[in-house]
Amino acid sequence: MLLKQKIESLLFISTKPLTEKDLEKMTGTGVDGIEKALSELMERYNQDESGLRILENKKVKQKEYQMTTSPEVRPAVEKFVKEEVTGELTRASLETLTIIAYRGPVTRPEMEQIRGVNCSQILRNLLIKGLVEMEEKNKEPYYSISVDFLKYLGVSNIQELPDYDKLHQHESLEEFLEKQE
Repeated sequence: MLLKQKIESLLFISTKPLTEKDLEKMTGTGVDGIEKALSELMERYNQDESGLRILENKKVKQKEYQMTTSPEVRPAVEKFVKEEVTGELTRASLETLTIIAYRGPVTRPEMEQIRGVNCSQILRNLLIKGLVEMEEKNKEPYYSISVDFLKYLGVSNIQELPDYDKLHQHESLEEFLEKQE
């Protein structure tokens, strides 16, 4: 029973499809258990009365799974997402933007170490709003502020932020991040 709950939670929080290998690695369970749990979850969610679905993409080498909303609730979800994207920035979004502005370019794990919570959804929203940009270095995504962010704040460059030089390379934060690794 716990395996099914783990998989359900992982599919719920993941921003990208997960393979059976991903799920095996994250749960420490063999492929047979993963397949059985996925089958039961798909039977539960892929019903007309459910607002969620678990999609299965059968690729050549491996299957991928992702939890999504059902097509029937699309208008409500689109309305919500539109309000999220065009609405004001939340406290969590502002905290994440501050970290990116003063520490960037920064990886998601580094941000999550500093904030202590998952930043996937916030980063997604900030990317959609155009306030941050993602660049891949050594196969790892790094986030930095965008020109739109500078326009949003009304500054010409990042060094105009209050105490930027002092906070960009703050020793206490460097020590904290090193301890976390």
